[in-house]
Amino acid sequence: MTVTHTSAFSLKATKLPDEFDTDTMAEVRTDLADNGVSTPDGDDQSELAAIVADARAHGIDLSIVVMHGNPGHDSELRDLATEVAGFQHGTIAVFSDDWIGTTSDSISRVRLEWAEDTAKFKGGDSEEAAQILVHRLEQTPTVSWTEITSVLLAGLVLVIGGLYWVKARRDETPAADTATPPDAPAPAGDSEIPARVTEAAVREPASR
Repeated sequence: MTVTHTSAFSLKATKLPDEFDTDTMAEVRTDLADNGVSTPDGDDQSELAAIVADARAHGIDLSIVVMHGNPGHDSELRDLATEVAGFQHGTIAVFSDDWIGTTSDSISRVRLEWAEDTAKFKGGDSEEAAQILVHRLEQTPTVSWTEITSVLLAGLVLVIGGLYWVKARRDETPAADTATPPDAPAPAGDSEIPARVTEAAVREPASR
């Protein structure tokens, strides 16, 4: 793959690395056709081709693009992978010296980025980075992000439902009557009975 330094305006608009103009992209397409690997001219592709073949044997339709150095921003590698995906189906991985950009029509973005994390910053050793990336992608995820999302949503619904039930119960409970009830009137004549009994008890000894 011959890298030129003339950049087409249409490609610059998508923030591809400066080296990848229209002619270079045509060369990438041709280079990928035989073994799924595209590298700068003079680079040995045999080890990367073996990694691609192993990934495909394990159900990952991988294609690898390598560039020397690093672009202005790591997001340009994902833009380049997306551009390559326009003519190359499957999973596309683009490697610079320290970064990786990926896209896939069968693997989720979360899983791709999880696989990228430990494969970055290999100092231009694209074979090591590619091997780590593929190894991670071949692992069976122990956690399903769909299941986690479903559980979180179900928990949120339960919490909202519980709060609504508590509020409804409060609205149905009548307010307590805080007024002090009036004292009940004493029965007529009852208050005079103890006084009369007391007076009789006092007078009786005197009469004797």
